[in-house]
Amino acid sequence: MKMKRLLKAKERNVDVKKATVYAVVINGLQILLMAAIILATVLLPGTQISERLMEVLVVIAGAVVIWGATVDIREALSTRKLLTQVDDMDDTIDAMEEFNITLRAQRHDFLNHLQVVYSLMEMGDYAEANAYIEKVYGKITSVSRVMKTANPSVNALLQVKVAACEKLGIQVDVNIQSAWKDLPVPGWEMCKVLSNLIDNAADALEEIEAGNRRLSITLTEDLRAFRFEVSNNGPMIPVRSWQSIFQAGITTKSAGHGMGLFIVRKTLNDRGGDISVSSTAESTTFSGWIPKEITSLPAQE
Repeated sequence: MKMKRLLKAKERNVDVKKATVYAVVINGLQILLMAAIILATVLLPGTQISERLMEVLVVIAGAVVIWGATVDIREALSTRKLLTQVDDMDDTIDAMEEFNITLRAQRHDFLNHLQVVYSLMEMGDYAEANAYIEKVYGKITSVSRVMKTANPSVNALLQVKVAACEKLGIQVDVNIQSAWKDLPVPGWEMCKVLSNLIDNAADALEEIEAGNRRLSITLTEDLRAFRFEVSNNGPMIPVRSWQSIFQAGITTKSAGHGMGLFIVRKTLNDRGGDISVSSTAESTTFSGWIPKEITSLPAQE
């Protein structure tokens, strides 16, 4: 919650303050110029003002209006981008908080589990003790299997998404072959990419009968890039749609807005990476990558 307040404070104290100053100055100049023109042409009709001077005033007023509109649009876009980033960070923070609660609950229950197992073994009920250990082990591994990266934000997101998918009857396989150490982008930004892909995969599996829904998440790396794959056994995406689904406004869902995959590709492209899709009757896989060394950043950053 403290981090959320800091983000909101940053939003208020930086961009919003600057935009307010610009708005006051620019609109003040516009009012003064228009007042001068009105004063010269309407309130003081007897005053001799040359046509040339009037043209100069009109040109200056027009230039100020255009400049003001340009600055307002630029600041509006910048503020919109900041708000989007804050929303993405909020989602990541929520995931981390939920993940932290899960870990604390496991730590709290660990001693109780040990006491139960010890009691069962002391009573000689080894079969029940074994069954109990297997049950507890399953709960622990469901968390520990997503704790293999060096990025807490990614770990938290994977834990939350895996839990959400399993509630929907989706069997999730998390295959982490790399710790993703020294990831060259903010954790929340990669969370935005992975979150969109996992959510899309889960939506695609709605058409698959319960008990046969499968989703896999793979994180790897090589000498040049960090790589990831999100696969599902949902309906096949036609080859003719493999490129168009990354365009803004294109969606295969009845209630979708068609921005998820567009945001994913743009986020990766801005960092020098990319994403592609391949789909067969058996599975659909989104494969993405981001370079280990980013030579340039988006202009707005």
